Amino acid sequence: MNGGQNLRKRTRKFPVFYTFVILLALASSSVYYFFYKPNNNVVPAFSEAGPHLVVEGELAASGDKIRIVEEEILLAFETIKEYIDPYIHWDEKLGKVTVTTKDRVIRMKTESLDAMVNNEPMTLDIPVEEENGTVYVPIEFLSDFYNIEIQRPENNNVVIIDFKHSIKQLAEPIDENAVVRNGRSIRNPIIKRIDINSEEDNTMRVFEEYEKWYKVRLSDGVIGYIEKKFVVVKHMTVGQLPERDSDSPTWTPIKGKINLVWDQIWTKTDMSKVEAIDGLDVISPTWFQLSNKEGDLINRADIRYVEWAHNNGYKVWALLSNSFNDMEATREFLNNTDSRDNLIRKILAYSALYKLDGINIDIENLTAQDKDALTQFVREITPLLREQGLTVSIDINSSACYDREELAKVVDYVIVMTYDQHWKGSPKAGSVAQVSWVEKMVQKYLETIPNEKMVLGMPLYTRLWKEETGEDGGISLSSEALSMEQAKDFIEKNVANVQWDEESGQFYVEAMDENVVYKMWLEDKNSINLRLGLVHKYKLAGAASWSKNFGIQEVWEVINTNLKFVESYQQWKEGIADKKYVYNN
Repeated sequence: MNGGQNLRKRTRKFPVFYTFVILLALASSSVYYFFYKPNNNVVPAFSEAGPHLVVEGELAASGDKIRIVEEEILLAFETIKEYIDPYIHWDEKLGKVTVTTKDRVIRMKTESLDAMVNNEPMTLDIPVEEENGTVYVPIEFLSDFYNIEIQRPENNNVVIIDFKHSIKQLAEPIDENAVVRNGRSIRNPIIKRIDINSEEDNTMRVFEEYEKWYKVRLSDGVIGYIEKKFVVVKHMTVGQLPERDSDSPTWTPIKGKINLVWDQIWTKTDMSKVEAIDGLDVISPTWFQLSNKEGDLINRADIRYVEWAHNNGYKVWALLSNSFNDMEATREFLNNTDSRDNLIRKILAYSALYKLDGINIDIENLTAQDKDALTQFVREITPLLREQGLTVSIDINSSACYDREELAKVVDYVIVMTYDQHWKGSPKAGSVAQVSWVEKMVQKYLETIPNEKMVLGMPLYTRLWKEETGEDGGISLSSEALSMEQAKDFIEKNVANVQWDEESGQFYVEAMDENVVYKMWLEDKNSINLRLGLVHKYKLAGAASWSKNFGIQEVWEVINTNLKFVESYQQWKEGIADKKYVYNN
């Protein structure tokens, strides 16, 4: 009886054991299937209807973002802006597209086969088109300007664009089982099976490398991922680089650092009475001023002035400014393609007529909303000026209207106007540019402007502050700008108290006259010398002085010594070691 019971117990245990084994096997199979069995499903490489645009290793656009009309390829403006040229410009009011490169300005108008390249007419095969709010641009016309190559594979409704300057890594399949998937897992579906005997599949471009995968693009534009075991990387080709690095200045001084001075011009100057300045490289007369929103100019240029400058070995970078009191006219000018073009053509003509060596752009008193328009203007004028052999510089300050990083990419030099720390209408008296403040500004600007392109702007004027106490006990504040000579005369005539102020790096001047207190933070050879020390400390390109009529001989000598004979910050520091600052009028 006991034996029968044991048999029945063993009989009941066996089904349980087998069931467990079977379930374990099924679970193992499921795990294997889920993790190790490749997905053999084939899905389309492109999910949307064509045509498709592939830029390098990315599917950039499909459908209505790309059009093929009579075998000509048109791309949506926004697609070009996102993937090819972030600086392409569209003037909606005038229906004009502007493209700028380091040496070309291209303008195209909707529904017109006429284009302008550096002001020379060219004919398009197909015009810029606008349809349902989308602007389409003929990309093949721009291929040389953008340094791109365009391919159209025969068996796919795809347009491929590659940058000629990019480095290309190529690979070829070595396994008949090679497949391209839409993700980095064998569980991802297949988008193409590779035929290793097909010329079309025999070479692919590698864009990214992972532990076991490559991201590749096939010759027909299909982009996906292939296991490393299926391919061998063949070689790498170096792209075609631009002829000249546009970030490099077109002109540098023969000796030392740049020594520039601005020259305020209101009328014709009798050059026979003008003395030369030793060590000066560039003189920038204030000749051209925007006069209206159409881009017309006030012209004060004088060929005799240029001849005098050239005879003394100076380059002439004429200053181009706006009217600081008419922000709206400047804004309208900057936002109108035809107005910008009008001014640019005039500047080009005047530059040739007066044999100029450069243009110094000084557009001020704008706001953050004008930043992009100002940058666009600089992008348009710079290539054309360079084509005529001119150097291009721009003056900037801390205003939000300057995209300092982008401007520095375009022009040869950026002159940072590190003055007006305390300006004419300042609520309190103070230095025009104390050296500690100037250094902080230089450090800030160096975050976006390369030091080899930065020129330090220095004031040669002193602001005389007048604090007047009224009958009610209130104090009114006013000021006027004095030249260095005028400041000296004031100190002498008013027997002013003069003391060295370490923080400002200037002599502080104070005088009293009944109910009026006069204050000055003096600009002289000492304050200028300290600022020039910053030029060496931060390895800047040079210095620019505002302005010529404010300076005196002893200051020109200090500037010349620092920029042409002092070769390092260490040498400069040795020159002021143990220096005692004593005022000597």
